[in-house]
Amino acid sequence: MTEARPLRVAVIGSGPAGVYAADILTKAKEVKDGTVAVSIDIFDRYPAPFGLIRYGVAPDHPRIKGIIGALHKIMDRGDIRFFGNVEYGVDVTLEDLREHYDAIIFATGAIKDAPLDIPGADLDGSYGASDFVSWYDAHPDYPRTWPLNAKEVAVLGNGNVALDVARILSKHADDLLVTEIPDHVYQGLKASPVTDVHIFGRRGPAQIKFTPLELRELAHSRDVDIVLYEEDFQFDAASEEAMENNAQIKVMTKVLKGWLEDQKANPGTASRRLHLHFLQSPAEILGDDNGKVTGIKMERNELDGEGGIKGTGEFVEYPMQAIYRAIGYFGSELPDVGFDPNRGVITNIEGRVVDTDGDAVPGLYATGWIKRGPVGLIGSTKSDALETVTHLLEDRENLYTASEPDAEKFVDFLNEKGVEFVTWEGWHKLDAHEKSLGEAALDAAGQPRKRVKVTDRAEMIRISRAQ
Repeated sequence: MTEARPLRVAVIGSGPAGVYAADILTKAKEVKDGTVAVSIDIFDRYPAPFGLIRYGVAPDHPRIKGIIGALHKIMDRGDIRFFGNVEYGVDVTLEDLREHYDAIIFATGAIKDAPLDIPGADLDGSYGASDFVSWYDAHPDYPRTWPLNAKEVAVLGNGNVALDVARILSKHADDLLVTEIPDHVYQGLKASPVTDVHIFGRRGPAQIKFTPLELRELAHSRDVDIVLYEEDFQFDAASEEAMENNAQIKVMTKVLKGWLEDQKANPGTASRRLHLHFLQSPAEILGDDNGKVTGIKMERNELDGEGGIKGTGEFVEYPMQAIYRAIGYFGSELPDVGFDPNRGVITNIEGRVVDTDGDAVPGLYATGWIKRGPVGLIGSTKSDALETVTHLLEDRENLYTASEPDAEKFVDFLNEKGVEFVTWEGWHKLDAHEKSLGEAALDAAGQPRKRVKVTDRAEMIRISRAQ
C-alpha cells in the first residue's frame, strides 16, 4: 500500500496488551522518522477501558492497579482513539473493520477458566475463579449476588489468581472498604460465614508460580492466621537449584519457612485461617445426594528430582462446602478468526494470524494472552506487543487495504448502526463520577474512599455519553 494516507489500525481490546501495542506502534522508528503515518483506534466490549486490570485484578492490589495510571497516560495523549461498548462480532464484524482499517490487532485476552477434568467438578458449590473475580470486580455483565455461604473453602491453584481469590474470601469485608468495591460486593463478603480458606498447589514450595509481593500480601490481612504444614516442605535437587539460582524462589521459600517456624512458636488465635497446602492434586470433588459440594479428595504428590511431581497413591479428604478452580485462564474463539481450541489462542506465528494452511492472513495480528496463552506477567506484554507490531510494519506493503479509511467515516458508520459507543472523553466522565461516589462514601475508619465502581452497564453508558 502507499504511504499517502495514514495506516489505519484497529486494536480489539483495551487491556495492557492492546494499549501497549498501540503505544509501541506510535513510537516505532518508521513512525517517528515520518516514513509511516498511523491512525489507531482501540475497541473494548465494555463501556470502560483497561480490560483485565479493571475486571480481573483483586481490588486490594494497589501495585497492579497502579498500571492503570500508565495506561491512562498513554490514552490521554490524544493520538489513540477509544471506542468502548463496541463488541467485535456483535456490533462490528471483521468485514466492517476490513472496510475501515488496513490492519487489525486482536488483544482480547483470556477470561474463561481452564477446565478441571475430575469427578464432581460440576457440583453445586464448585466455581470457576474467573466468575468469582468478575463478581467482586463488579463486572457489568455478571449477577450482583454470589453464594457466600461456606465456612470451609478450597482454592485450587498456585498462581496469582488463586492467591487473589483466597485473600478476598478470607479477608474481612470492612478492610476492603478502602478499595473501589461497590456496596453489593461489600455486603456479600460481610455476610460470609467463612472461617477457613485452603489453597492447594500440585507442586512443592520451591515451584510456586506467584510472586514475593503476592505472598507477603497474604500476611497483611487483619485477623487472619496463615497455617502451613511441615509435611509439605519437601525439597529435591531441582528445588535446591531453584532456590539457589532464582532470587524470587529463594525469597519466597525463606518467607514460607519463616512463617512455619513462627507458627510453631505462636499458635494462631484469629477468627479466620488461610491454609497453604503443597504437593497435593485434586482427584475428586465430593458431594451429597442433592448435588452440593461436601468436600474434596486430594492425592499427595512427591517431587521427582527433576522439577516435576508424581502421585503417591495416598489420598486425603477435606470437608469443604465450596471449591474455587483457579488453575488458569483460557481464551475465547472470535468470529472469522482462526482458533486453536487446545491452547485457547488465535492461530498465529509470532503475532501474524494464520489460516488453516498455516499461511499468514493479510492484515490480521494478535498480541497478549490471546496470542501466547494466559501465561507471563504484565511486563512480558510489552515484548510480546513489540514482536507483533514489528511484523505489522514489516508487512505494511502487503496489508489488506481499507476501502473507506477516513477516520470520521467510521464514527458515522457506528452512529448509523445505532451503536452507543463510549469515547475517551466519555470514560473521563465515568472516571470522575466513580471518584465522586468514593468521596461521598466512607471506609471503616470514617475516611472518604478514592473510588466506588459503577456496576450497571446502562448506567455506565448513560454517564459516559451525557452531554
